[in-house]
Amino acid sequence: MNIKEASEKTGVSSAAIRYYEKEGLIPAIDRSDNGNREIDERIIRRITFARQMRAAGMSIENLRRYIQLFDSNEDNTREQMDLLREQMTQMEEKRDDIQAAIDHLHYKLDHYDDHMQSAEDELRELERKHDNQK
Repeated sequence: MNIKEASEKTGVSSAAIRYYEKEGLIPAIDRSDNGNREIDERIIRRITFARQMRAAGMSIENLRRYIQLFDSNEDNTREQMDLLREQMTQMEEKRDDIQAAIDHLHYKLDHYDDHMQSAEDELRELERKHDNQK
């Protein structure tokens, strides 16, 4: 299949597929006699994997390293798992930060009348005093 068809199948833009190839995130794609990329199921699987790992927040550098380990003829399972664990830790920290922000917003909404309203009234008064001093 050509790059447009691969893009439609994977949900990855043609530009991103070319970028993945340039950055070594997917193997070099074979070309037809007229120079068009010929993408097979092996490449589709690699594109999909790269997309999933990027969606999981993995940096290009770590993804490249993971793929190098995978493509190596050596058993790099431990290093691959370390990269995945590192990424999971980063994502869990982001999740915790997001959850804390959500909890804070819930608190603000639940206490709008007794907390937010008075805080906003105080801020408005400070702004009014500031404007009057000009």
